Amino acid sequence: MDSRERNLCLSNSASCYTRGARTKSSPSVIVIGGGIAGIAAARALHDASIQVVLLESRNRIGGRVCTDYSFGFPVDLGASWLHGVCEENPLAPVIGRLGLPLYRTSGDNSVLYDHDLESYALFDMDGNQVPQELVAEVGEIFEKILKESDKLRDEISEDVSMRKTFSIVLERRPDLRQEGLAHKVLQWYLCRMEGWFAADADTISLKNWDQEVLLPGGHGLMIRGYLPVINTLAKVLDIRLGHRVTQISWRYHGVQVTVENGKVFTADAAVITVPLGVLKSKVIKFEPKLPEWKEAAIADLGVGVENKIILHFEKVFWPNVEFLGVVAPSTYECGYFLNLHKATGYPVLVYMPAGRLANDIEKLSDEAAVSFAFSQLKRILPDATDPIQYLVSHWGTDVNSLGSYSYDAVAKAHDLYEKLRIPIDNLFFAGEATSMKYPGSVHGAFSTGIMAAEDCRMRVLERYGDLALLQPAIGEETNFSVPLLISRL
Repeated sequence: MDSRERNLCLSNSASCYTRGARTKSSPSVIVIGGGIAGIAAARALHDASIQVVLLESRNRIGGRVCTDYSFGFPVDLGASWLHGVCEENPLAPVIGRLGLPLYRTSGDNSVLYDHDLESYALFDMDGNQVPQELVAEVGEIFEKILKESDKLRDEISEDVSMRKTFSIVLERRPDLRQEGLAHKVLQWYLCRMEGWFAADADTISLKNWDQEVLLPGGHGLMIRGYLPVINTLAKVLDIRLGHRVTQISWRYHGVQVTVENGKVFTADAAVITVPLGVLKSKVIKFEPKLPEWKEAAIADLGVGVENKIILHFEKVFWPNVEFLGVVAPSTYECGYFLNLHKATGYPVLVYMPAGRLANDIEKLSDEAAVSFAFSQLKRILPDATDPIQYLVSHWGTDVNSLGSYSYDAVAKAHDLYEKLRIPIDNLFFAGEATSMKYPGSVHGAFSTGIMAAEDCRMRVLERYGDLALLQPAIGEETNFSVPLLISRL
Protein backbone atom coordinates (compact mmCIF):
# COMPACT_ATOMS: atom_id res chain seq x y z
CA MET A 1 0.00 0.00 0.00
CA ASP A 2 1.26 3.51 -0.86
CA SER A 3 2.22 5.42 2.27
CA ARG A 4 -0.06 8.28 1.21
CA GLU A 5 -3.01 5.89 1.24
CA ARG A 6 -2.18 4.32 4.59
CA ASN A 7 -4.03 5.63 7.61
CA LEU A 8 -5.01 3.85 10.81
CA CYS A 9 -8.39 5.57 10.85
CA LEU A 10 -9.52 4.29 7.45
CA SER A 11 -12.69 2.20 7.44
CA ASN A 12 -15.31 1.13 4.92
CA SER A 13 -18.16 3.27 6.25
CA ALA A 14 -16.32 6.52 6.85
CA SER A 15 -12.80 7.80 6.78
CA CYS A 16 -10.46 9.21 9.38
CA TYR A 17 -12.65 12.18 10.20
CA THR A 18 -15.73 10.20 11.22
CA ARG A 19 -19.17 11.51 12.09
CA GLY A 20 -19.53 12.36 15.72
CA ALA A 21 -17.69 14.31 18.37
CA ARG A 22 -13.96 14.88 18.36
CA THR A 23 -11.88 15.65 21.39
CA LYS A 24 -11.01 19.25 22.16
CA SER A 25 -7.38 18.60 21.39
CA SER A 26 -7.90 17.35 17.83
CA PRO A 27 -8.83 20.18 15.45
CA SER A 28 -9.16 18.83 11.91
CA VAL A 29 -9.29 20.13 8.34
CA ILE A 30 -10.10 18.58 4.96
CA VAL A 31 -8.18 19.97 1.99
CA ILE A 32 -9.88 19.41 -1.37
CA GLY A 33 -7.57 19.35 -4.37
CA GLY A 34 -3.98 18.11 -4.66
CA GLY A 35 -2.48 20.87 -6.80
CA ILE A 36 0.21 23.11 -5.39
CA ALA A 37 -2.31 25.27 -3.51
CA GLY A 38 -3.84 22.24 -1.81
CA ILE A 39 -0.48 20.63 -1.09
CA ALA A 40 0.86 23.91 0.34
CA ALA A 41 -2.22 24.38 2.53
CA ALA A 42 -2.17 20.79 3.78
CA ARG A 43 1.54 20.91 4.55
CA ALA A 44 1.22 24.18 6.44
CA LEU A 45 -1.69 22.85 8.50
CA HIS A 46 0.12 19.59 9.19
CA ASP A 47 3.21 21.48 10.35
CA ALA A 48 0.95 23.50 12.65
CA SER A 49 -0.23 20.26 14.33
CA ILE A 50 -3.68 20.32 12.75
CA GLN A 51 -5.13 16.97 11.67
CA VAL A 52 -5.46 17.20 7.91
CA VAL A 53 -6.49 14.88 5.10
CA LEU A 54 -6.19 15.85 1.44
CA LEU A 55 -8.68 14.54 -1.12
CA GLU A 56 -7.52 14.42 -4.76
CA SER A 57 -9.67 13.24 -7.67
CA ARG A 58 -6.75 12.19 -9.87
CA ASN A 59 -4.49 9.18 -9.37
CA ARG A 60 -1.57 11.57 -8.91
CA ILE A 61 -0.79 14.77 -7.06
CA GLY A 62 0.17 18.06 -8.64
CA GLY A 63 -2.99 19.14 -10.43
CA ARG A 64 -2.03 21.41 -13.31
CA VAL A 65 1.58 20.76 -12.38
CA CYS A 66 2.31 17.57 -14.32
CA THR A 67 5.90 16.48 -14.93
CA ASP A 68 6.16 13.52 -17.29
CA TYR A 69 9.18 11.17 -17.42
CA SER A 70 8.17 8.88 -20.27
CA PHE A 71 10.89 10.32 -22.56
CA GLY A 72 13.53 9.34 -20.00
CA PHE A 73 13.84 12.91 -18.73
CA PRO A 74 11.44 15.41 -17.13
CA VAL A 75 9.01 17.40 -19.29
CA ASP A 76 6.23 19.58 -17.88
CA LEU A 77 2.83 19.12 -19.52
CA GLY A 78 1.42 21.93 -17.41
CA ALA A 79 3.10 24.73 -15.50
CA SER A 80 6.79 25.01 -16.32
CA TRP A 81 7.95 28.56 -15.52
CA LEU A 82 8.72 30.46 -12.35
CA HIS A 83 7.42 33.93 -13.17
CA GLY A 84 9.66 36.29 -11.25
CA VAL A 85 13.10 34.78 -10.63
CA CYS A 86 13.84 36.61 -7.42
CA GLU A 87 14.00 36.11 -3.68
CA GLU A 88 10.67 37.93 -3.30
CA ASN A 89 8.90 35.10 -5.09
CA PRO A 90 6.96 33.02 -2.52
CA LEU A 91 8.32 29.81 -4.08
CA ALA A 92 11.97 30.94 -4.08
CA PRO A 93 12.83 29.47 -0.65
CA VAL A 94 11.45 26.04 -1.60
CA ILE A 95 13.13 25.95 -5.00
CA GLY A 96 16.37 27.30 -3.55
CA ARG A 97 16.53 24.72 -0.76
CA LEU A 98 15.99 21.92 -3.28
CA GLY A 99 18.77 23.24 -5.49
CA LEU A 100 16.53 23.09 -8.56
CA PRO A 101 18.11 24.91 -11.53
CA LEU A 102 16.26 27.55 -13.53
CA TYR A 103 16.92 28.65 -17.09
CA ARG A 104 16.14 32.36 -17.39
CA THR A 105 14.19 33.05 -20.58
CA SER A 106 13.69 36.80 -20.15
CA GLY A 107 14.77 39.85 -18.26
CA ASP A 108 12.52 42.27 -16.41
CA ASN A 109 9.56 43.99 -18.06
CA SER A 110 9.41 41.71 -21.08
CA VAL A 111 6.39 42.67 -23.17
CA LEU A 112 6.17 39.07 -24.31
CA TYR A 113 6.54 37.95 -20.71
CA ASP A 114 8.43 34.69 -21.09
CA HIS A 115 11.19 35.22 -23.65
CA ASP A 116 13.54 37.89 -24.97
CA LEU A 117 13.03 39.64 -28.30
CA GLU A 118 16.42 38.55 -29.62
CA SER A 119 16.00 34.86 -28.78
CA TYR A 120 13.59 33.56 -31.39
CA ALA A 121 13.27 32.99 -35.11
CA LEU A 122 10.04 33.85 -36.96
CA PHE A 123 8.99 32.36 -40.29
CA ASP A 124 6.14 32.99 -42.68
CA MET A 125 3.93 30.10 -43.78
CA ASP A 126 6.11 29.50 -46.81
CA GLY A 127 9.15 28.79 -44.67
CA ASN A 128 10.89 32.13 -45.24
CA GLN A 129 12.54 33.57 -42.14
CA VAL A 130 11.41 37.05 -41.19
CA PRO A 131 14.33 39.52 -41.11
CA GLN A 132 15.26 40.19 -37.51
CA GLU A 133 15.28 43.93 -38.18
CA LEU A 134 11.61 43.81 -39.15
CA VAL A 135 10.75 41.70 -36.10
CA ALA A 136 12.44 44.27 -33.83
CA GLU A 137 10.71 47.18 -35.57
CA VAL A 138 7.26 45.59 -35.22
CA GLY A 139 8.07 44.77 -31.60
CA GLU A 140 8.55 48.47 -30.96
CA ILE A 141 5.24 49.17 -32.72
CA PHE A 142 3.55 46.59 -30.49
CA GLU A 143 4.86 48.37 -27.40
CA LYS A 144 3.61 51.71 -28.71
CA ILE A 145 0.17 50.20 -29.28
CA LEU A 146 0.13 49.00 -25.68
CA LYS A 147 1.05 52.50 -24.48
CA GLU A 148 -1.76 53.96 -26.58
CA SER A 149 -4.05 51.34 -25.02
CA ASP A 150 -3.25 52.78 -21.60
CA LYS A 151 -4.41 56.20 -22.80
CA LEU A 152 -7.62 54.72 -24.18
CA ARG A 153 -8.30 52.99 -20.85
CA ASP A 154 -8.15 56.34 -19.09
CA GLU A 155 -10.47 57.96 -21.61
CA ILE A 156 -13.37 55.51 -21.79
CA SER A 157 -15.67 54.43 -19.00
CA GLU A 158 -16.76 51.08 -20.43
CA ASP A 159 -14.48 48.10 -20.78
CA VAL A 160 -13.61 46.65 -24.17
CA SER A 161 -11.60 43.69 -25.36
CA MET A 162 -7.91 43.93 -26.22
CA ARG A 163 -8.73 43.12 -29.85
CA LYS A 164 -11.21 46.00 -29.97
CA THR A 165 -8.63 48.16 -28.24
CA PHE A 166 -6.05 47.44 -30.93
CA SER A 167 -8.62 48.29 -33.61
CA ILE A 168 -9.43 51.64 -31.98
CA VAL A 169 -5.77 52.51 -31.48
CA LEU A 170 -4.92 51.75 -35.11
CA GLU A 171 -7.85 53.89 -36.28
CA ARG A 172 -6.54 56.77 -34.18
CA ARG A 173 -2.91 56.17 -35.09
CA PRO A 174 -2.74 55.11 -38.74
CA ASP A 175 1.05 55.50 -38.53
CA LEU A 176 1.07 52.36 -36.35
CA ARG A 177 -0.78 50.23 -38.89
CA GLN A 178 1.20 47.49 -40.56
CA GLU A 179 0.80 45.88 -43.96
CA GLY A 180 1.97 42.69 -45.56
CA LEU A 181 4.60 40.75 -43.64
CA ALA A 182 4.80 43.40 -40.92
CA HIS A 183 1.07 42.93 -40.24
CA LYS A 184 1.62 39.19 -39.84
CA VAL A 185 4.43 39.80 -37.37
CA LEU A 186 2.16 42.14 -35.39
CA GLN A 187 -0.46 39.41 -35.27
CA TRP A 188 2.19 37.06 -33.89
CA TYR A 189 2.94 39.50 -31.07
CA LEU A 190 -0.75 39.60 -30.26
CA CYS A 191 -0.85 35.79 -30.45
CA ARG A 192 1.89 35.64 -27.82
CA MET A 193 -0.17 37.93 -25.63
CA GLU A 194 -3.10 35.55 -26.03
CA GLY A 195 -0.79 32.73 -24.95
CA TRP A 196 -0.02 34.54 -21.70
CA PHE A 197 -3.73 34.67 -20.83
CA ALA A 198 -4.64 31.35 -22.54
CA ALA A 199 -7.50 33.26 -24.14
CA ASP A 200 -8.38 35.08 -27.35
CA ALA A 201 -7.81 38.83 -27.53
CA ASP A 202 -11.53 39.45 -28.02
CA THR A 203 -12.22 38.12 -24.49
CA ILE A 204 -9.34 39.81 -22.59
CA SER A 205 -10.16 42.96 -20.60
CA LEU A 206 -8.55 46.31 -21.46
CA LYS A 207 -9.26 47.62 -17.96
CA ASN A 208 -7.58 44.73 -16.14
CA TRP A 209 -5.22 42.90 -18.49
CA ASP A 210 -2.11 44.22 -16.75
CA GLN A 211 -3.27 44.24 -13.12
CA GLU A 212 -1.15 41.23 -12.18
CA VAL A 213 1.96 42.07 -10.15
CA LEU A 214 5.01 41.09 -12.20
CA LEU A 215 7.85 40.20 -9.86
CA PRO A 216 11.36 41.27 -10.89
CA GLY A 217 13.99 38.91 -12.25
CA GLY A 218 12.30 37.80 -15.44
CA HIS A 219 11.00 34.29 -16.03
CA GLY A 220 12.77 31.01 -15.42
CA LEU A 221 12.05 27.59 -16.90
CA MET A 222 12.12 24.75 -14.36
CA ILE A 223 14.76 22.56 -16.01
CA ARG A 224 13.96 19.49 -13.89
CA GLY A 225 10.24 20.14 -13.86
CA TYR A 226 7.94 21.26 -11.06
CA LEU A 227 7.19 17.81 -9.62
CA PRO A 228 10.15 17.83 -7.14
CA VAL A 229 8.55 20.87 -5.50
CA ILE A 230 5.20 19.10 -5.22
CA ASN A 231 6.74 15.88 -3.88
CA THR A 232 8.78 17.73 -1.27
CA LEU A 233 5.77 19.63 0.05
CA ALA A 234 3.66 16.45 0.03
CA LYS A 235 5.96 14.42 2.27
CA VAL A 236 4.26 13.08 5.46
CA LEU A 237 0.80 14.21 4.30
CA ASP A 238 -2.28 11.98 4.41
CA ILE A 239 -3.33 12.13 0.75
CA ARG A 240 -6.24 10.12 -0.65
CA LEU A 241 -5.92 9.72 -4.41
CA GLY A 242 -8.92 8.85 -6.58
CA HIS A 243 -11.26 10.68 -4.18
CA ARG A 244 -13.48 12.89 -6.35
CA VAL A 245 -15.56 15.22 -4.18
CA THR A 246 -19.24 15.48 -5.10
CA GLN A 247 -20.73 17.39 -2.16
CA ILE A 248 -19.60 19.75 0.59
CA SER A 249 -22.01 20.28 3.47
CA TRP A 250 -21.02 23.11 5.77
CA ARG A 251 -22.45 24.23 9.07
CA TYR A 252 -21.06 26.27 11.94
CA HIS A 253 -20.05 23.12 13.85
CA GLY A 254 -18.14 21.52 10.96
CA VAL A 255 -18.10 20.24 7.40
CA GLN A 256 -18.99 16.96 5.74
CA VAL A 257 -17.37 16.13 2.42
CA THR A 258 -18.78 13.32 0.28
CA VAL A 259 -16.72 11.65 -2.44
CA GLU A 260 -17.88 9.80 -5.53
CA ASN A 261 -17.93 6.34 -3.96
CA GLY A 262 -20.19 7.58 -1.16
CA LYS A 263 -17.54 7.81 1.54
CA VAL A 264 -17.99 10.76 3.89
CA PHE A 265 -15.24 12.76 5.59
CA THR A 266 -15.99 15.16 8.44
CA ALA A 267 -13.84 17.86 9.98
CA ASP A 268 -13.96 21.29 11.60
CA ALA A 269 -13.21 23.12 8.35
CA ALA A 270 -12.33 22.63 4.70
CA VAL A 271 -9.87 24.31 2.34
CA ILE A 272 -11.16 24.18 -1.25
CA THR A 273 -8.47 24.40 -3.93
CA VAL A 274 -10.12 22.81 -6.96
CA PRO A 275 -9.56 24.65 -10.28
CA LEU A 276 -11.86 27.47 -11.34
CA GLY A 277 -13.11 25.42 -14.29
CA VAL A 278 -14.29 22.68 -11.94
CA LEU A 279 -16.09 25.19 -9.72
CA LYS A 280 -17.76 26.66 -12.81
CA SER A 281 -19.01 23.22 -13.86
CA LYS A 282 -20.89 22.85 -10.55
CA VAL A 283 -19.98 19.17 -10.30
CA ILE A 284 -19.43 19.83 -6.59
CA LYS A 285 -22.70 20.54 -4.78
CA PHE A 286 -22.59 22.90 -1.81
CA GLU A 287 -25.14 22.47 0.98
CA PRO A 288 -26.26 25.10 1.78
CA LYS A 289 -25.56 26.88 -1.49
CA LEU A 290 -22.72 29.34 -1.66
CA PRO A 291 -23.74 33.01 -1.31
CA GLU A 292 -24.73 34.74 -4.53
CA TRP A 293 -21.65 36.98 -4.50
CA LYS A 294 -19.41 33.91 -4.33
CA GLU A 295 -21.25 32.15 -7.13
CA ALA A 296 -21.06 35.34 -9.21
CA ALA A 297 -17.29 35.49 -8.74
CA ILE A 298 -16.98 31.89 -9.93
CA ALA A 299 -19.20 32.56 -12.94
CA ASP A 300 -17.60 35.86 -14.00
CA LEU A 301 -13.90 35.07 -13.74
CA GLY A 302 -12.42 34.00 -17.06
CA VAL A 303 -10.72 30.65 -17.47
CA GLY A 304 -8.56 30.03 -20.51
CA VAL A 305 -6.97 27.05 -22.23
CA GLU A 306 -3.38 26.61 -23.29
CA ASN A 307 -2.10 23.18 -24.22
CA LYS A 308 1.21 21.58 -25.06
CA ILE A 309 2.01 19.21 -27.89
CA ILE A 310 5.46 17.96 -26.96
CA LEU A 311 7.57 16.49 -29.76
CA HIS A 312 10.70 14.45 -28.97
CA PHE A 313 13.11 14.08 -31.89
CA GLU A 314 16.11 11.88 -32.47
CA LYS A 315 18.34 14.89 -33.07
CA VAL A 316 18.20 18.68 -33.32
CA PHE A 317 17.53 20.19 -36.76
CA TRP A 318 16.31 23.66 -35.72
CA PRO A 319 18.04 26.98 -34.88
CA ASN A 320 19.48 27.50 -31.40
CA VAL A 321 16.78 29.94 -30.30
CA GLU A 322 14.24 29.75 -27.48
CA PHE A 323 11.15 30.11 -29.67
CA LEU A 324 10.33 29.25 -33.28
CA GLY A 325 7.38 31.29 -34.51
CA VAL A 326 4.91 31.09 -37.39
CA VAL A 327 3.55 34.48 -38.52
CA ALA A 328 0.20 34.71 -40.31
CA PRO A 329 -2.62 37.14 -41.16
CA SER A 330 -4.54 36.31 -37.94
CA THR A 331 -3.64 35.27 -34.40
CA TYR A 332 -5.57 32.03 -34.89
CA GLU A 333 -3.19 31.01 -37.69
CA CYS A 334 -0.03 32.09 -35.84
CA GLY A 335 1.89 29.67 -33.66
CA TYR A 336 5.08 29.03 -31.78
CA PHE A 337 7.33 26.26 -30.53
CA LEU A 338 9.35 26.37 -27.32
CA ASN A 339 12.84 24.95 -27.88
CA LEU A 340 13.60 22.85 -24.79
CA HIS A 341 16.97 21.86 -26.20
CA LYS A 342 18.36 25.34 -25.54
CA ALA A 343 17.44 25.11 -21.87
CA THR A 344 17.75 21.40 -21.08
CA GLY A 345 19.91 19.81 -23.80
CA TYR A 346 17.15 17.42 -24.88
CA PRO A 347 15.93 17.43 -28.53
CA VAL A 348 12.38 18.54 -27.77
CA LEU A 349 10.07 21.15 -29.25
CA VAL A 350 6.80 22.16 -27.56
CA TYR A 351 3.94 23.53 -29.63
CA MET A 352 1.74 25.74 -27.43
CA PRO A 353 -1.72 26.63 -28.82
CA ALA A 354 -3.99 28.84 -26.72
CA GLY A 355 -7.57 30.07 -26.72
CA ARG A 356 -9.88 29.01 -29.53
CA LEU A 357 -7.09 27.17 -31.34
CA ALA A 358 -6.31 25.12 -28.23
CA ASN A 359 -9.99 24.26 -27.82
CA ASP A 360 -10.27 23.22 -31.46
CA ILE A 361 -7.17 21.02 -31.26
CA GLU A 362 -8.57 19.30 -28.15
CA LYS A 363 -11.37 17.98 -30.33
CA LEU A 364 -8.78 15.98 -32.30
CA SER A 365 -7.19 12.68 -31.41
CA ASP A 366 -3.67 12.85 -30.01
CA GLU A 367 -2.33 11.53 -33.31
CA ALA A 368 -4.20 14.20 -35.28
CA ALA A 369 -3.05 16.93 -32.86
CA VAL A 370 0.56 15.83 -33.28
CA SER A 371 0.10 15.75 -37.05
CA PHE A 372 -1.23 19.32 -36.99
CA ALA A 373 1.66 20.58 -34.85
CA PHE A 374 4.19 18.80 -37.04
CA SER A 375 2.61 20.26 -40.19
CA GLN A 376 3.14 23.72 -38.68
CA LEU A 377 6.76 22.84 -38.05
CA LYS A 378 7.21 21.55 -41.61
CA ARG A 379 5.91 24.87 -42.91
CA ILE A 380 8.85 26.71 -41.39
CA LEU A 381 11.45 23.92 -41.45
CA PRO A 382 10.78 21.73 -44.52
CA ASP A 383 13.61 19.34 -43.60
CA ALA A 384 12.08 18.52 -40.21
CA THR A 385 12.26 14.82 -39.30
CA ASP A 386 9.39 12.90 -37.74
CA PRO A 387 9.21 12.89 -33.93
CA ILE A 388 10.09 9.64 -32.21
CA GLN A 389 7.79 10.28 -29.21
CA TYR A 390 5.11 12.77 -28.28
CA LEU A 391 2.87 13.95 -25.44
CA VAL A 392 -0.37 15.94 -25.68
CA SER A 393 -2.11 17.82 -22.86
CA HIS A 394 -5.89 18.27 -22.62
CA TRP A 395 -6.41 20.90 -19.91
CA GLY A 396 -9.66 22.20 -21.38
CA THR A 397 -11.46 18.85 -21.49
CA ASP A 398 -9.79 17.16 -18.52
CA VAL A 399 -12.65 16.80 -16.00
CA ASN A 400 -10.18 17.49 -13.21
CA SER A 401 -9.23 20.93 -14.53
CA LEU A 402 -11.65 22.14 -17.29
CA GLY A 403 -9.23 24.91 -18.18
CA SER A 404 -5.64 25.98 -17.77
CA TYR A 405 -5.77 29.12 -15.64
CA SER A 406 -7.79 32.24 -14.93
CA TYR A 407 -7.74 35.66 -16.57
CA ASP A 408 -9.64 38.98 -16.46
CA ALA A 409 -12.57 38.84 -18.86
CA VAL A 410 -14.11 41.90 -20.53
CA ALA A 411 -16.38 44.02 -18.29
CA LYS A 412 -15.59 41.97 -15.18
CA ALA A 413 -13.96 43.42 -12.07
CA HIS A 414 -10.43 42.44 -11.05
CA ASP A 415 -11.56 42.05 -7.43
CA LEU A 416 -13.38 38.85 -8.41
CA TYR A 417 -10.17 37.01 -7.50
CA GLU A 418 -10.42 38.36 -3.96
CA LYS A 419 -14.13 37.56 -3.75
CA LEU A 420 -13.35 33.98 -4.70
CA ARG A 421 -10.67 33.85 -1.99
CA ILE A 422 -12.77 35.24 0.90
CA PRO A 423 -13.72 32.47 3.39
CA ILE A 424 -17.31 31.61 4.18
CA ASP A 425 -17.58 30.55 7.82
CA ASN A 426 -15.47 27.36 7.91
CA LEU A 427 -14.90 27.07 4.15
CA PHE A 428 -11.62 28.50 2.89
CA PHE A 429 -10.61 28.94 -0.74
CA ALA A 430 -7.22 28.84 -2.44
CA GLY A 431 -5.69 28.41 -5.89
CA GLU A 432 -4.35 30.61 -8.66
CA ALA A 433 -7.85 31.99 -9.34
CA THR A 434 -8.00 33.39 -5.78
CA SER A 435 -4.82 35.47 -6.13
CA MET A 436 -5.37 39.14 -7.02
CA LYS A 437 -1.61 39.76 -7.20
CA TYR A 438 -0.44 36.64 -9.05
CA PRO A 439 -3.38 35.03 -10.90
CA GLY A 440 -2.60 32.21 -13.31
CA SER A 441 0.76 31.40 -11.73
CA VAL A 442 2.24 28.61 -9.63
CA HIS A 443 3.58 31.02 -7.03
CA GLY A 444 0.15 32.66 -6.87
CA ALA A 445 -1.49 29.29 -6.16
CA PHE A 446 1.19 28.43 -3.59
CA SER A 447 0.85 31.72 -1.73
CA THR A 448 -2.96 31.45 -1.53
CA GLY A 449 -2.61 27.93 -0.14
CA ILE A 450 -0.40 29.25 2.66
CA MET A 451 -2.80 32.15 3.27
CA ALA A 452 -5.86 29.90 3.41
CA ALA A 453 -4.08 27.55 5.80
CA GLU A 454 -3.25 30.38 8.17
CA ASP A 455 -6.81 31.75 8.07
CA CYS A 456 -8.16 28.24 8.61
CA ARG A 457 -5.77 27.56 11.49
CA MET A 458 -6.85 30.73 13.29
CA ARG A 459 -10.52 29.86 12.80
CA VAL A 460 -10.15 26.29 14.08
CA LEU A 461 -8.00 27.18 17.08
CA GLU A 462 -10.39 29.97 18.01
CA ARG A 463 -13.20 27.44 18.05
CA TYR A 464 -11.19 25.08 20.25
CA GLY A 465 -10.16 27.87 22.60
CA ASP A 466 -6.46 27.29 21.88
CA LEU A 467 -5.51 30.80 20.78
CA ALA A 468 -3.36 31.21 23.87
CA LEU A 469 -1.18 28.39 22.54
CA LEU A 470 -0.70 29.90 19.09
CA GLN A 471 2.45 28.97 17.26
CA PRO A 472 4.21 31.46 14.96
CA ALA A 473 2.19 32.24 11.87
CA ILE A 474 2.40 29.58 9.20
CA GLY A 475 5.39 30.14 6.97
CA GLU A 476 7.30 32.45 9.33
CA GLU A 477 9.88 29.79 10.11
CA THR A 478 10.81 29.50 6.40
CA ASN A 479 11.72 33.14 5.81
CA PHE A 480 15.39 32.67 5.05
CA SER A 481 17.19 33.24 1.80
CA VAL A 482 18.47 30.38 -0.35
CA PRO A 483 20.20 31.35 -3.61
CA LEU A 484 18.39 30.34 -6.78
CA LEU A 485 20.42 28.42 -9.37
CA ILE A 486 19.95 30.43 -12.57
CA SER A 487 21.56 29.88 -15.95
CA ARG A 488 21.41 31.81 -19.21
CA LEU A 489 23.23 29.73 -21.81
